[in-house]
Amino acid sequence: MAERLKLTGVSKHFGAIRALNDVSLSIGEGEVLGLMGDNGAGKSTLVKIIAGNFRASGGEIRLDGEPRDFHHPKDAQRAGIEIVYQDLALCDNLTAASNVYLGRELRRQFGPLRIVDYKAMHRRAGELFAQLKSETRPRDLVRKMSGGQRQAVAIARTLLSDAKVVLMDEPTAAISVRQVAEVLDLIRRLRDRGITVILISHRMPDVFAVSDKIAVLRRGELVANKATRDSSPEEVTGLITGAILAA
Repeated sequence: MAERLKLTGVSKHFGAIRALNDVSLSIGEGEVLGLMGDNGAGKSTLVKIIAGNFRASGGEIRLDGEPRDFHHPKDAQRAGIEIVYQDLALCDNLTAASNVYLGRELRRQFGPLRIVDYKAMHRRAGELFAQLKSETRPRDLVRKMSGGQRQAVAIARTLLSDAKVVLMDEPTAAISVRQVAEVLDLIRRLRDRGITVILISHRMPDVFAVSDKIAVLRRGELVANKATRDSSPEEVTGLITGAILAA
């Protein structure tokens, strides 16, 4: 399996506070990494560095073997790194298709005017939902959707840019059991398309259900980075709490 994303010695300091210290890990093409840790462990900081929100204080990021230094989230996005935030950043009053294309609307020329091409947007959004095997329809209003359908909209948006890496922040928080199953299926669809997924979650069953690898952070240190099949929920719990120092 080709290496997609590699972090070497990544650190982040905020003054005297060391949010991350010498974190090194690699993720292959089409792999799902479950990123776990308690609140304040450094998960969000690490993801924000990968997504271009923060610049690392030290270390190196390589994407498909090339060193990367993102100064802005747009830089990471152009390189093929997308992030799905916990709040999904959707507009409830718009349709699924309009949300997929939010800020990237398709337009066509009509005389001297350029107008939004809703027909093309609906068609392409429908194709993306079909690829994800989601029941979401392009003309559905987001405010009427379930949590699973909303995740499908947010994930379809990442596919517009031919994403190489998708970062997902607590995608199964605060939704029903049936909707959790839908979201886990969506993650599997991304993996099947060769997209690398970093899944941040506190929900142990979800991480073990879809991840190929598990990485655990504690107080800014990487204390585990191993194949999911070689770990267990009990071990991960011990690593998160400090009952187990490293694995």
